[in-house]
Amino acid sequence: MPWELTHEDIERIAIGAGILGTGGGGNPYRGKIRAQLNLEQGYRLTVVGLDELPDEALVVPLGGMGAPTIGMEKIGRGDEGRVAVEVLQDRLGVEVAATVPIEIGGGNSFAPIIAAAQLGLPTVDADGMGRAFPETQMISYYFDGIAPSPVVMVDSQHRTFVLEHVEETRLLERIARSICVQLGGSAMVANAPLTMARLRETCVPGTLTLAHRVGDAVMTAQQRGNDPIDAVCKVTGGQVLFTGKVTDVNRRVERGYNFGRLTLAGLDRRWGATATIELQNEYLICRVDGEIVAIVPDLITLVDSERGLPITTEVVRYGMRVTVLGIPAPPQLTTERALRYVGPQAFGYNERYVPLDKSS
Repeated sequence: MPWELTHEDIERIAIGAGILGTGGGGNPYRGKIRAQLNLEQGYRLTVVGLDELPDEALVVPLGGMGAPTIGMEKIGRGDEGRVAVEVLQDRLGVEVAATVPIEIGGGNSFAPIIAAAQLGLPTVDADGMGRAFPETQMISYYFDGIAPSPVVMVDSQHRTFVLEHVEETRLLERIARSICVQLGGSAMVANAPLTMARLRETCVPGTLTLAHRVGDAVMTAQQRGNDPIDAVCKVTGGQVLFTGKVTDVNRRVERGYNFGRLTLAGLDRRWGATATIELQNEYLICRVDGEIVAIVPDLITLVDSERGLPITTEVVRYGMRVTVLGIPAPPQLTTERALRYVGPQAFGYNERYVPLDKSS
């Protein structure tokens, strides 16, 4: 049956999507507030399973593009996703049946839900990453290399761009990113529709449900006085990589992305140790005393050590006491073909991917 989201559901998804988003995907708090506002305005925020729409139904992947720090500073209108889907439908002369997240990361988990609600449509319980990544070719729907053209980009002033006849996904990413920079570093993007049959073949399934489970585990642990970090690990199969205090944040916006490095000084059992975390919108490599303990595409996420709430790349700051979690990547991201798009080399690193269960 369709799942009608409540305020409490949105609260849980925001926490879970923030944790699964590995620091990126847009601020989960802002996504939560926008979703709850739409609920209060009378919209129905509906989620459906992969088996609830016919094979030929068209689904639009949708999400925000830009550097997370800019997304915190630039307030959108809240209807950019709806406009993007409407333009896409008019351009193609089709009617879509649903939206689907490009990533289960932070605020981008809510972008397709909000757009769908404003259009009177549901959102499919799946995504293209099982986490968050910074670039279009890193979405599992496009691991075959075929670009999702046409693409519609809409900013907060409803300036609209349609990118057509772009055949290669990396080229589409470069063109779209350049436009995004000129729009002030933030835009909503609706990709060409997929059929439900193709979505089932290429997606990471059930990720909105997983985000809800993670958020529920955190909130339940808080209410009962239990350890929320342990609760997250039980739901996700994750593990604690490091516990410490943030002692340095080197963060910059470059080419429409957040780049940087965090340095953490160990606390408790990690006293005297040092961790560093590389980031590009999301956390990509975690080293402890110079040794890699987790690497992309496995999920590296920061949470508040006391409450277990996610800490994204744009809000992490000096003095925070954090726990670094490692969560195994979905199997869709660890195939030989997938690693060409989302493995360490895709981000310019020479290190090879070693799964968490083998590196720990």
